[in-house]
Amino acid sequence: MNKATTVEEYISNIPDEKREGFLALREIILKNAPTATEGISYGMPAYKLNGMLIYIACHEKHYGIYPMAATIVKFADELKGYTTSKGTIQIPHGAKIPKQLIASIVKFRVAENAKKAVSKKAAKTK
Repeated sequence: MNKATTVEEYISNIPDEKREGFLALREIILKNAPTATEGISYGMPAYKLNGMLIYIACHEKHYGIYPMAATIVKFADELKGYTTSKGTIQIPHGAKIPKQLIASIVKFRVAENAKKAVSKKAAKTK
């Protein structure tokens, strides 16, 4: 895949048979974090809201979701059956996208970042 500079360019580089699943992931993120900014970071779509929220990518055999390490720990039970690592969730191409689980993960990340933003603000006013 060519190195994209915009999310639209990234999506246009995804093979047709893999695009629908990727667009479903993007839609879930945008629906559950509507004020997040979308851009490219580390060569993949990235979403920021009070700091980095989540990354997504389309790889040869799977979609990669990168919601930060604490999220993988928090949702460990729900993620059984998926390949995970410290900060990564893999969903194989052709598998059903677990929309509710991804929505819950995004909401968790939004809340986690909001809490961090409040803590930072409080620390600055002391």
